[in-house]
Amino acid sequence: MSNDTLAPLFVIAGPSGVGKTTIAERVLATSGLPLRRAITATTRAHRPGEVDGKDYHFWTVQQFHDALAGNEMLEHAIVHGRDFYGTPRAEVEPFRIAGTGVLLLIDVQGASHIRSLKLPKFYTIFLTVSDWSALEKRLELRGEAKESIERRLRSAHAEATHANEFDVVIFNHDLDATVAECTNYIRARL
Repeated sequence: MSNDTLAPLFVIAGPSGVGKTTIAERVLATSGLPLRRAITATTRAHRPGEVDGKDYHFWTVQQFHDALAGNEMLEHAIVHGRDFYGTPRAEVEPFRIAGTGVLLLIDVQGASHIRSLKLPKFYTIFLTVSDWSALEKRLELRGEAKESIERRLRSAHAEATHANEFDVVIFNHDLDATVAECTNYIRARL
């Protein structure tokens, strides 16, 4: 397949709790665009209400190591110093070849790794907040433990220093406006 017919890959990255999943779900549900969300894999524990294969592929550490050994991962990282996260190639490559754009929700490390692959038709969005106390409240509403919230906020501040590496920075102030801005950015590149 030539690069001309390959569908684009869009990365939405940003701090934990900034709204990546909510924004992506709304874009997919309302835009009507030929686009799908790649489901990433993780070794972290399920949160209440999460479904294996829908929210994440919840893998054991051994499953993750096996996938790495088999070159089945497009990218991977250890996030927050303890959990493996990564994108199985099977969640991205066959869909792009078939003409469906792929939306990937990952962290700054993963975006950097994919950027280094120099893939054709690859676009990046950094989703952030201007009010860090709002981010802390979102993490609290998730039921995160205090230690987890503190770790994620430290990571968020570090990730924010990489915003200039992305094609566009979008502030999540208002859900409808943010969804519209993301949709317009994606639509212009499909």
